[in-house]
Amino acid sequence: MITRGNITEITHFILLGFSDFPRIKVVFFVVFLVIYVTTLTWNLSLIILIRMDSQLHTPMYFFLSNLSFIDICYVTSTAPKMLFDFFQEQHTITLVGCAVQYFLCSTMGLSESCLMTAMAYDRYAAICNPLLYSSVMSPKLCVGMVLGSYMAGICASVSQLCAILQLHFCGLNVIHHFFCDMPQLLVLSCTDTFFAQLLLAILAMIFGIINALVVMISYGYIVISIMKITTAKGRSKAFNTCASHLTAVSLFYASGMFVYLRSSSGRSSNFDRFASVFYAMMIPMLNPLIYSLRNREIKGALKRLQKKGRY
Repeated sequence: MITRGNITEITHFILLGFSDFPRIKVVFFVVFLVIYVTTLTWNLSLIILIRMDSQLHTPMYFFLSNLSFIDICYVTSTAPKMLFDFFQEQHTITLVGCAVQYFLCSTMGLSESCLMTAMAYDRYAAICNPLLYSSVMSPKLCVGMVLGSYMAGICASVSQLCAILQLHFCGLNVIHHFFCDMPQLLVLSCTDTFFAQLLLAILAMIFGIINALVVMISYGYIVISIMKITTAKGRSKAFNTCASHLTAVSLFYASGMFVYLRSSSGRSSNFDRFASVFYAMMIPMLNPLIYSLRNREIKGALKRLQKKGRY
């Protein structure tokens, strides 16, 4: 704490996390550790597989490898600190550390939102314009869309970081969450938070609602194109090419909007924290499984890799 005149400014926060359950904290630690390690293993393995198999060097798998990279960074921005706090009496984090953690988490989350939209456009091009797919989804465009996703996430998060660092905290310093999130910080601030709240609402509109609308429009055209296919086998094949992404993007936006709307008040109940665990840890773990479970190309790449290992 820093005392300036009659005001004591907070320089550290206490992350309450899951300290409400002291009797089963070991169980929580083991479960969350398994989720974290599994997330790292599955996503890293998918990146390596796509990198090693030349037949997977296509736009769809280029986007997928970047999605796995984002998921690794996203879960790493919160999980290690949460796991470390299970064995600490004081779950403290500095104001700067809190701002940096939120910056990393926000950057990855917003970048993933943009990447999901790019992947929806890729599926639209593959199904609605199959003959022009190779020329439309050129390597230059794919790289540009991925870099654009990262830059959009970074720029939006920098603006939020600046907004957080402009705030002053001089009252309570307990965050009822397992990581630093903007709504909880705004509640604890003793200065005017109008600009920060406005910025948060604008970014939620751009990265949440607009991106979700673009995805929905893309899949609207995809459904129309699939319905025009005369054979049941052809419709099934076309649907299977986008089913995985549709599942992943539905989970991402549905859970993200649920968590955001629940946390917009700044208060966090036990239910909200478990919902955030699903959004922040479970989805990054499930994404590679969703994309690999019914994917013949991924299974084929695994078989080819096994054959290479035998020789």
